[in-house]
Amino acid sequence: MTPLPPWARGPFELLVHAEEHLRAGDDFDRRIALIGFDNAIEITIAAYLSLKPIQRRNRSYLAEDINKWMANYHTKLEFLAYEISTRKAIWVVDRTHILWCHDSRNEQYHGGYRGVPEKRDLDIVRRAAIWIFGFLFDVEDAEVRLARAIAERLPPPAPERNPTYDTAIDGAYETINVGGQTYSTSEILYSLDYEAYRELGIELSQAELS
Repeated sequence: MTPLPPWARGPFELLVHAEEHLRAGDDFDRRIALIGFDNAIEITIAAYLSLKPIQRRNRSYLAEDINKWMANYHTKLEFLAYEISTRKAIWVVDRTHILWCHDSRNEQYHGGYRGVPEKRDLDIVRRAAIWIFGFLFDVEDAEVRLARAIAERLPPPAPERNPTYDTAIDGAYETINVGGQTYSTSEILYSLDYEAYRELGIELSQAELS
């Protein structure tokens, strides 16, 4: 997978940030995800219009048109409509649906509305943000890149418990009572400090063999 060009990295990070909140899934995160994906749409278009022609495959626009398109969210979508027409492409996500999500975002951000965004709206704005990013920056695998970026940020999975270590540790130490619940020493140690669990397990299991 070829690296993203440097001018696409900022908009892509907005997608990653929004996706992280979407996957977190609670009410607050869903609100932030809606705002994040909507911001990503606007920033992606603005970033693209700010490039030199050589950075956008020699596509050129009149300065007065760029100034007009950069005015606000709605004019940025007017540019997107122009670009879709010029490239003989299609609207992957309906323009009216994108505007609906933008209005919902404004309610979250400016209107003081505290309702939780519906999954349907989140799906729309997410799909639109990823499509627009990929379309403008000519990134065909934007969805794959996003999934990979999220996976790379996840913590590594915890090592599995070792039955040999468990047997050795529990044979040397008594069970532990916490809040009326009984736990084995190996279980407590594994949960609190894996390296200590591993080192003690190796030490005790090797002692049994000697």
